[in-house]
Amino acid sequence: MKKKLKHLEPHVHSTYSHLHSHPEVSWNEKETAAYILQRLSEDGLKCTPFPSFPGLIAEIGTGRPVIAIRADMDALWQEKDGSFQAVHSCGHDAHMSIVLGTAALLKDSIGGLKGTIRFIFQPAEETGEGAIAVTKLGVVDDVDYLFGLHLRPIEELPLGAAAPAINHGASHHILGKIIGEDAHGARPHLGTSAIETGMMLNQLLSQIKLSPMNPHSVKLTRFEAGGENLNIIPGNAIFGIDARAQSNEDLNHLKVEIQRSIQALEEWYGITIEQEHQPDTTASIISKEAANHMETAIIDTLGRKGLHKTVVTPGSDDFHFYTKLRPNIKATMLALGADLTPGLHHPHMTFDHSCLMIGVEIMSRAVMETMKAES
Repeated sequence: MKKKLKHLEPHVHSTYSHLHSHPEVSWNEKETAAYILQRLSEDGLKCTPFPSFPGLIAEIGTGRPVIAIRADMDALWQEKDGSFQAVHSCGHDAHMSIVLGTAALLKDSIGGLKGTIRFIFQPAEETGEGAIAVTKLGVVDDVDYLFGLHLRPIEELPLGAAAPAINHGASHHILGKIIGEDAHGARPHLGTSAIETGMMLNQLLSQIKLSPMNPHSVKLTRFEAGGENLNIIPGNAIFGIDARAQSNEDLNHLKVEIQRSIQALEEWYGITIEQEHQPDTTASIISKEAANHMETAIIDTLGRKGLHKTVVTPGSDDFHFYTKLRPNIKATMLALGADLTPGLHHPHMTFDHSCLMIGVEIMSRAVMETMKAES
């Protein structure tokens, strides 16, 4: 395998360079998907594009077990160097490059092993909607094992280290609008200050507490009120709420408490608060069997010194919707050390590119280990 990996290395790095320099945001990954389709077709894989949105699957082999690997494709829209643009600041370009490299390696490496290896290139992870859309197509209905991966920040894992699972949290987001009456700065009694309401909302949210043993948080992430005139007390405002917990059950408790706080403010101030609820992300559902196969692959690649325990993070990933919607799937995500700084979603995020081939080897070994165990 080492010889094949060395041969593949320049191709994986050139793939990364192309994908990194051609970022596309959620649901617009058309050129990205076309590039991936071309690469996989050139490698001789059978490819099936998704019918109504960007993305595709590619397969090696036939029959059971069906082992799938998922790569997310979308970039983020954020300000970088003074202008808003699409940026691959979450490592999805690396994920795609690793999975493409894994496909290129496995097509000539599985020998007499039986089963189907399915590569899923999924759009719109950042919106939390892509995995749900792919699941609705029936793409994972027959999947026995599902593997994903994510580069990790340096404070979690250094280069040369990896973990067999990522314990992501669940998240809930609300875009809200406070609807009241403006008032003259000299006559505050004739209106309702949306700023005061927002300050009270922030205080109420900060007082929501669950067990300290279970990580969780609720906070305002956006607040806009007022205009050019400083002698007007604004009655209207827009706000955003981000709620997170390490379990779906705790997130549901947070959602109940948030609604109690909002309803109390409506009663106290005699206002209306409209809410738009974005799709939740779900907490991770980790399969012990899948994680064990990934652990073996990590040890075979990096030695025991490179194996770290499951990474626990309040971040989220829509990968876990696959197992929430199809509980029969055994799934886990590789946590890959990459010396990544200063952090995920930072517009100037960088990492050590030597992690790419480490990822290819671990993912390839995880698939072959699983095929051997299930044959």
